[in-house]
Amino acid sequence: MKNHISKILLIMIAFIALICGCKKSEQFPVDKVTSYYVFNPLDSAGTSAQGYLYQIYAIVKNGHNRVSGDYLDAASDDAVSSKSGTIPVTLISTNGVNSLSFPANENFWEESNATGIPSNSGTPSSYWAGIRAANEFITKIGVVPVKGQSPTGVPTRYVWQSEARFLRAYFYFELVKRYGGVPLLGDKVFTLNDNVSLPRSSFADCIKYIVSECNAIKDSLLTYPLVTPDADNYRPTKGAAMALKARALLYAASPLFNGGNIDPANPLTGYTDFQADRWAQAATAALDVINLGTYKLDVDYKDIFLTQNNSERIWIRPNSISTDVEGTNGPVGFAVGGTGNTSPTQELVNSFPMQNGLPITDPASGYNPSDPYATFTTPARDPRLTANIFYNGSPWLNTTVQTYEGGQSKPNANLQQTHTGYYMRKFMGLSEKSATLVTHSTDWVVLRYAEILLSFAEARNEVEGSPQADVYKQLTDIRARAGIDPGASGNYGLKPNMTKEEMRAVIQNEWRIEFAFEEHRFFDIRRWKIAEGVMNQPRTGVSIVKIGPTLTFNPITVLSTAFTKKQYLYPIPYNEVAKNPNMKQNPGW
Repeated sequence: MKNHISKILLIMIAFIALICGCKKSEQFPVDKVTSYYVFNPLDSAGTSAQGYLYQIYAIVKNGHNRVSGDYLDAASDDAVSSKSGTIPVTLISTNGVNSLSFPANENFWEESNATGIPSNSGTPSSYWAGIRAANEFITKIGVVPVKGQSPTGVPTRYVWQSEARFLRAYFYFELVKRYGGVPLLGDKVFTLNDNVSLPRSSFADCIKYIVSECNAIKDSLLTYPLVTPDADNYRPTKGAAMALKARALLYAASPLFNGGNIDPANPLTGYTDFQADRWAQAATAALDVINLGTYKLDVDYKDIFLTQNNSERIWIRPNSISTDVEGTNGPVGFAVGGTGNTSPTQELVNSFPMQNGLPITDPASGYNPSDPYATFTTPARDPRLTANIFYNGSPWLNTTVQTYEGGQSKPNANLQQTHTGYYMRKFMGLSEKSATLVTHSTDWVVLRYAEILLSFAEARNEVEGSPQADVYKQLTDIRARAGIDPGASGNYGLKPNMTKEEMRAVIQNEWRIEFAFEEHRFFDIRRWKIAEGVMNQPRTGVSIVKIGPTLTFNPITVLSTAFTKKQYLYPIPYNEVAKNPNMKQNPGW
């Protein structure tokens, strides 16, 4: 495995050195350096232009503990932060933010510096900065006579231009899913002398633009499998463009935007009508990725996040080879460290079925409340529970995690520790039988193949009168990979002949357990328009009391969350609305 983020950073440093320290023969002061030296018609290697493109890649967010040290999922019903004080994810989940105070690390609209504080200077990190930089690259790369071509014969500079267009489409989608319609800039690169008091484009136009960009660039991007995966695995491929299109269409077809617009006549906050065909379009887009025949589910669920270049990854944001995830989220009480920032909720734990595929609420499942994690009894729980969650008795570092009151990882001393009786296990290396932490890739997987399968299943279920074999197949494939037993019927615990509503509930739960902590749940409960129900219930955990060998499991409430209708979309930052009379605020903010 290779540390690709270091590679990108090194190239960026070299690029900055090139721009800020001109050759001795170029007697120009630093403040006079212009884009000519980036997009140089004499630079046949395209070194400076490629360095600029790397800077755009660097704006893509790394999701690990991204929001001031927490995962975004800690602002959903799947987890809470273990930290004390004023916690941004807790403010989000308790309706404690406004258009002036929205947490900087989740405020993708405004510029930030390296610390994530909104600023007019510092390291570009807002997605508008990314869009502007992409436009600069797209409009100026044409003058650079870059030699070479892709394995499919596309000139290198056109491949690079398409990569910038992909990044721009991705930035737009990330803004649209948070804010609704946003201004569409086209290829325009605005200067200080331009009037930038632009209105927001409609939600429909934004989705149309993102989809059209993905269609336009897909055939000029690299194709999977990559010829040089170690060097290029961070670059978007044809499959990545098609997968981004599928994600955008799935969101657009979902109730929040298609038929459930929070402001029904407002084209900025969603469609002003419902069209069932939008689900059909989403299903077709997902099926197109499936029909490429190039991606497949990794045989090992944990391996998706640990091994680079596996067949399930479609697009990643590269990160370090390290044990950083363990250091920030691992259970406390171990000599190797671990501050346990993330406390998964009982609600998430309860959503994992038994290994026979039946939910724990089903009397036939075999669930034992006295041994809830099936540590000592059978049947076992869904193996994804062990892959995602540290619970009392989980194997780790040649011993087991103790989250009972007074246990090694729940000492109840003046120490940050789990609030819920659980720690996050996902993304961590295979250190169960090791005395020390095992280093591994910590790449952030932005798009993976399991998403395509679930997207197809969800969209097809909404199109069909009742779920057919094509819907069941995606779920059985995912469950089979997870380690669910097929059962005598081969249905992997799925009830045959489900209604559309029953299948919808199953699919939504499968999204939850398959993609825990991957920044899906936070947005899924919004796009499904169920957040008002699930987020107005208290977040719970478990207090385990150990007397001799006997464990007693007591439910506890750890946080009262709150959700109002306005929270389905983020507020446009106050500064943007104040300085631009054409910028309409989202409802309720």
